[in-house]
Amino acid sequence: MAKLIPIILAGGKGERFWPVSRLAHPKQFLCLDGSDRSLLQATADRLLPIAGGWQDLWVVTAAHLADGVRQQLPHLPEANLLVEPVGRDTAPAVAWGSLEVARRYGEEAIVGFFPADHWIADQAAFGDTLQAAAEMAVRQGAIATLGITPTYPATGYGYIEQGEDAGAYGGLQAYQVSRFTEKPDAPTAQTFINSGRFSWNSGMFIFPAGVMLNEFKTHAPELIQPILEQGVNAYPSLDKLSLDYAVMEATDRAYVMPVTFGWDDLGDWNAVERLLKQPGDKNVDLATHLAIDTEGSIVYSANPDEVVVTIGLEDVVIVRDGNATLVVRKDRTQDIKAAVKQLGQEDRFQHLL
Repeated sequence: MAKLIPIILAGGKGERFWPVSRLAHPKQFLCLDGSDRSLLQATADRLLPIAGGWQDLWVVTAAHLADGVRQQLPHLPEANLLVEPVGRDTAPAVAWGSLEVARRYGEEAIVGFFPADHWIADQAAFGDTLQAAAEMAVRQGAIATLGITPTYPATGYGYIEQGEDAGAYGGLQAYQVSRFTEKPDAPTAQTFINSGRFSWNSGMFIFPAGVMLNEFKTHAPELIQPILEQGVNAYPSLDKLSLDYAVMEATDRAYVMPVTFGWDDLGDWNAVERLLKQPGDKNVDLATHLAIDTEGSIVYSANPDEVVVTIGLEDVVIVRDGNATLVVRKDRTQDIKAAVKQLGQEDRFQHLL
């Protein structure tokens, strides 16, 4: 079996966790799952056994976050930290990371890309799944994606439809990808779940480096060619492009392996409730919270000496962090990103980003 080289994607902004997540200290640097490890540190912890040590674990991040990554992962070799001068979405990050791995280990090396903000319940099952996906990637010459078995008709995730049966690997069934669908409405999502043929798109990919590079050359030559010629210096001239759009929706090498190791993408404040709410609790309290006739709410304060009092509230999120306060209905947390964008359009709010 060729070596699996994990690469963590750690350049995101985490805007839906504002005001705790900000440009200089985004959510991957935060401890949001009840542990004392940040999301980035927890991701590195579970990938280190796969990598076999720090020497073969990589991180891609943004220039303004590089020092934060160094502080959080002090054992990461500097040569394994790929710093993007400007953000250009996931396709350039995957292309550049795959190219650098191919140059160091050869094009037959297996690369895995993993977002820094995921929560995984069963670490052992996760490791076994990666080995199974790597085996499939080698045998099929495939770009394997891990599909999360849906537990409810989510409208905030992309979906992957299973196509032709591709056999079992490590006890896990694999399929060729029939199609990718972005964030359906609720009735469509329910139809997907009822069919039994769809998984959530986790954004985790495993493949031989040479396979991905060839697919970029076929489907996105305008992206890969500048990177081949200029490396990271090509970034300012690149368009923003997701991996799904650049390659995955076009390639015939996409395979999906549905998995059930317990997963959450920690996309917004509702994820905190999914992870931390205990049976019998009326609210999720991450603050000194006096709740009067308040239910189904999430309350956070960065200052443990600060008291938050709520009266007669239901299904709201209240977040206090330094110079900013957020109050939003739980069913509107996806709109936090738009609110942050609006803040960014006014000079008087720049200090809040």
